[in-house]
Amino acid sequence: MHKESEKVKVFALGGVDEIGKNMYIVEDNNNIFILDAGLMLPENEMFGVDAVIPDITYLIENQERIKAIFLSHGHVDHIGALAYVLKKINVPVYGTKLTLGLAEELLKSSHPVKHYDFRILDSSKSINIEGTKFTFFKVNHSIPDAIGIAIHTSQGIIVYTGDFKFDQTPINNEHTEVSKIIKIEEQGVLCLLSDSMNAESPGTTPSEATVGQQLLEVISNAKGRVITATFAMNIHRVQQIIEAAEKVNRKVAVAGPPLLKNIEIASRLGHLRISKDSLVTLNEAKKYPDEQLLILTTGDQGEPLAALYKMATRTHKQIKIEKNDTVVIATSATIGNEKALSRTVDAIYRAGAQAVSERDGVHVPGHASQEELKLMINLLKPTYFIPVHGEYRMQKAHSDLAVECGIPLKNTFIVEKGEIIEFINGVAKKGGRVPSGHVLIDGLGVGDVGNIVLRDRRLLSQDGILIVVVTLDRKNHKIISGPEIISRGFVYVRESEELLQEANENVTEVLNKCLDQKINEWNSLKTVIRDSLSGLLYEKTKRRPMIMPIIMEI
Repeated sequence: MHKESEKVKVFALGGVDEIGKNMYIVEDNNNIFILDAGLMLPENEMFGVDAVIPDITYLIENQERIKAIFLSHGHVDHIGALAYVLKKINVPVYGTKLTLGLAEELLKSSHPVKHYDFRILDSSKSINIEGTKFTFFKVNHSIPDAIGIAIHTSQGIIVYTGDFKFDQTPINNEHTEVSKIIKIEEQGVLCLLSDSMNAESPGTTPSEATVGQQLLEVISNAKGRVITATFAMNIHRVQQIIEAAEKVNRKVAVAGPPLLKNIEIASRLGHLRISKDSLVTLNEAKKYPDEQLLILTTGDQGEPLAALYKMATRTHKQIKIEKNDTVVIATSATIGNEKALSRTVDAIYRAGAQAVSERDGVHVPGHASQEELKLMINLLKPTYFIPVHGEYRMQKAHSDLAVECGIPLKNTFIVEKGEIIEFINGVAKKGGRVPSGHVLIDGLGVGDVGNIVLRDRRLLSQDGILIVVVTLDRKNHKIISGPEIISRGFVYVRESEELLQEANENVTEVLNKCLDQKINEWNSLKTVIRDSLSGLLYEKTKRRPMIMPIIMEI
């Protein structure tokens, strides 16, 4: 049933052509609905940046039309940008109990938000917002309480899977609700937005149950302490580690504030089962012999590698990896952190400990592999298909799978951020763009670090900085003192006295020339110093440091 005049729009403000910062928008009856609001960890060349969030210019400009935000699950790549979004846009946020519990913690801790309207949704009930109906189905992922979302628009049903896999033996006995997915298909699915993270992996993703067995084996065979590292949000992995420790009578001590907080929230909501006497504090842990201890750890940002590296290089405040320790890295090498992982494993062996990682079966991905992705497509039989959450090649691999499953190539859209797909009378076409991109978070600054600041940081990291300080008498066109040249990260001063002397003479000469010609306008003088010095230094060193003239006046 399509209303003739209605137009439905779907687009991504994040999560496509990248890993993380998932945010998808569906517009129906001129109302805007937001699906997820995630952040992304910075790339290596984003010097000093803490996190990256979607550009929400379009949402701010159209905020009176926004009716709700729906969260699919509690990982930071789906909820991490919520604090920034809610500071600009005050709308109800719907999610399951655990998802909202974790989101609330983020809102309190990082960039506190005072006023927010959280509404717990029951995945077995539908929600109706101004004529648009939402229904939900449970999915398996590496965190409990994950859901897929079906938006019943005026043009047909749009399904957003969130992150999922089909786990036949889930550790919390919560299976993907296949019967609900089939019911949605029976009503006719217009478009499917599906998770592409593992679209390049053939076969199926191994069950979480296989990990439990492997962890138990590693922990029971360990001679000394066991130190396990995992993402703070990976509640299933935390459950398995604690269960294995309890079976072999090891006490569990937790290091890392985000992990402690998440364990507390998940336990309170019944998603973590821990016997009271299993947990000890890090101080109490010192009383126990090594073979009775397991330390569960993560980093301050909830990711584990940085903290592990500090432990291995003995720079961590609380824990140092010793000989005979067994270190279990229960996380995968995500794109971009392969180097950090191999450096960390190296440091663990150097400290005399044993490292066990994903290759040894102590971690499995939380995302569907090719056969499961095909199963989702075949269960829902959508008319149109948009692969989301993944880099371009993952979206491409997923799109190829959809074609294999019988969806015509012309009905699959590999979208970029901001690219709109419009549905009119049940037919999809590309329909323009909205503003999109990265907003960088550095400390308390949101968006104040842009390309120019990053370019400066890159230059500083490559060739350093040279500061030229000089005092002038503008009236009499004379240099009173200086020029004094300060070098940071460019050359070692003691070994380059000759070069710096030459630079000094160069600045004196060009300044005197300008002053003789009665040029004493600040910007002109700074430009002359910069140009002249830059040429000299490049000729002598083949480096281009940032040159910063500071001119004072008497």
